[in-house]
Amino acid sequence: MNEECGVFGVWAPGEDASRLTYFGLYALQHRGQEAAGIASTDGSNILVYKDLGLVSQVFDDGALSSLTGHLAVGHVRYATQGAGTWENAQPMLGPVAGSTLALTHNGNLTNTRELMEAVHRTSGEDLTGELGRGSSTDTAVIAALMELVSQRGHLDAWDYDAVDADSSLYLPVADADAAPPLSISATARRVLPLLRGAFSLVFMDEHTLYAARDPYGVRPLVLGRLQRGWVVASESAALDIVGATFVREIEPGELIEIDADGVRSSRFATPRQAGCVFEYVYLARPDTRIAGTSVIAARNAMGAALAREHPVDADLVIATPESGTPAAIGYAQASGIPYGQGLVKNTYVGRTFIQPTQTLRQLGIRLKLNPVREVIAGKRLVVVDDSIVRGNTQRALVRMLREAGAAQVHVRISSPPVLWPCYYGIDFATRAELIATGMSVEEIRDSIGADSLGYLSVDGMVAASGQDAASLCTACFTGDYPIAPPVQGAAAGAPAATRVPGVYRRRNGAGTGAPVLRRVTRPDLSAGSPHRNPADAAAASPAAAGSPPHAAALTDPAPEGPAR
Repeated sequence: MNEECGVFGVWAPGEDASRLTYFGLYALQHRGQEAAGIASTDGSNILVYKDLGLVSQVFDDGALSSLTGHLAVGHVRYATQGAGTWENAQPMLGPVAGSTLALTHNGNLTNTRELMEAVHRTSGEDLTGELGRGSSTDTAVIAALMELVSQRGHLDAWDYDAVDADSSLYLPVADADAAPPLSISATARRVLPLLRGAFSLVFMDEHTLYAARDPYGVRPLVLGRLQRGWVVASESAALDIVGATFVREIEPGELIEIDADGVRSSRFATPRQAGCVFEYVYLARPDTRIAGTSVIAARNAMGAALAREHPVDADLVIATPESGTPAAIGYAQASGIPYGQGLVKNTYVGRTFIQPTQTLRQLGIRLKLNPVREVIAGKRLVVVDDSIVRGNTQRALVRMLREAGAAQVHVRISSPPVLWPCYYGIDFATRAELIATGMSVEEIRDSIGADSLGYLSVDGMVAASGQDAASLCTACFTGDYPIAPPVQGAAAGAPAATRVPGVYRRRNGAGTGAPVLRRVTRPDLSAGSPHRNPADAAAASPAAAGSPPHAAALTDPAPEGPAR
């Protein structure tokens, strides 16, 4: 199971927006650990700075000092579409109606292939923008759509009369007769109804901050108030860390615009709430609130329900830290069994599920958890975790606990068995890799080596979330998808570009601080993930250039021209 992404945006005159965004992304680091990026503007130019790695690895004081201005957007990424390459890091950039668009996205589109085919039919094979620079994400496709629709007023070869299960949700475009070129606001109102799937978007031009959420509200998105401005973020906890006051959630089907004229709200779709229940189980920070519910309170309630559904005679309740801790506390309180710290987590090791390969994932399990022998030796343990996906973590954990002297190990999971893949922004394993699809609970218990195994029921999980079942997406547990999944094959892989022009990255000269331009050529993406030519890689290495490959030009350079 791989996590999704986190988005953050600030409009705050007189404030250092990039530093506020940096700390906001720090608060959202749990939502993505592959890449991080920030775009900022001083009102006339936009600069984006991004790279692979954690927020603390990508940015330093010099980088943040270069990102001037009172308006910024930021992103932390885990790949759910597209490879984990620099080109797929966000924010994405592109021209729109004489302005520059900087776009960030949390979620996953289910009609990416159809949209990409329409982009190809409209613009031909010689792609520009982020797609032309080698990105293979649905976010880059949205940026391409914004550019084309702003120029033409519509998307050529798109069947606007076609009807699907969600067509009735989208409202008529108010300014449908406006002639191109269209403003970013007008363009967004025409592009958003083309998108299907889950999307929480935060984007900007040189003057305005925008945010939009899909009609189902699958991924969270909130609005906060600063003393001198506004903030939008994936989670309310990110508002807290920058001193913003929670105002409300961005509503499903809503587009907001924030600039010197204030906050404006409009609707592009009728809401049909289906928020992801896994946000309550695992994804969101415990100090976040979603739809009025405290996430930590929901997890405590899940643990208490689990104790009622699956009691056991035991001496000690322990958690798989940190994600299992609130549910373990709830289990202990409801069962009357003492709670103890039987496992110590190395906080400097990332979540194991977020590692992109099985080898790294298994290594991460050993690196991040260590049993406390003095606490668990001779004890009958209840070990509470939030979920089982492949079973590798629990198998290694049970083995470690037995080696440390545990008399019995009873595993309790504060969610139902994961049976179905997610198409809305969590990169779960395929059905063939999900352990619960091919084994019964008893077979899973035997596979992981536990003395007993109990899962929380769907009803128990939903009740603990504090939400109505009809307002939640439980597809990964039930197979009941609120949004039609992609057609067969559409979700596998991301769109490929067949002709990719050269792009440029801005770097600092070694020891001089002077900007140096390094050219990076891109091969045919249809052959797979792009890689730099060896000569370019050597010329553009940190040793040669004097700093890491962070900064990117904000407007499309000509094939042989400099970045600006």
